[in-house]
Amino acid sequence: MSNPLQEQLRKAGLVNDKQLKKAQKDQRKERHRATENKGADTEKARIQQAQAEKAARDRELNLQKKEADERKALAAQIRQLIEANRQAVEGEAAFNFADGGTVKRLYVTEALRKRIAAGQMAIVKLDGKYELVPAEVAERIAARDDSYIVLKNESQRTGEENQDDPYAAYQVPDDLMW
Repeated sequence: MSNPLQEQLRKAGLVNDKQLKKAQKDQRKERHRATENKGADTEKARIQQAQAEKAARDRELNLQKKEADERKALAAQIRQLIEANRQAVEGEAAFNFADGGTVKRLYVTEALRKRIAAGQMAIVKLDGKYELVPAEVAERIAARDDSYIVLKNESQRTGEENQDDPYAAYQVPDDLMW
């Protein structure tokens, strides 16, 4: 026997060989169970970690899908605003404007050209085409996504600014008009 305590107990007559063998067998089983449980615990931990990672990926995918749906909804709202409020772009007067780094030209009527210059109309881009919409609609579009707005001049207030303008009483000669 390898355990000196067990030898002493056997010599003293407190235990017999059968009881010693049973105790040793129980100890072996207990050690075996401990190593099995250790493996099972690590397996459970690995499974739980995999489930947590999958849940995190699912949350991220759901968030991306939700953001994509919101972008689609905003694009649909903007499309609806433009299509419902666009003005006809036809005429003989050329109106030049910058889109990004290039100069573009729309042919509109003289009245529309003046309204664009005064800030009452705005130019928006939808599906590669330029459309004219009222300034109020352009503001609503810009609140959703300002990348659709190509040109929106600030509206000119004639009443308020003319009161404070010291040169309002002077007339501009016709030869200086553009």
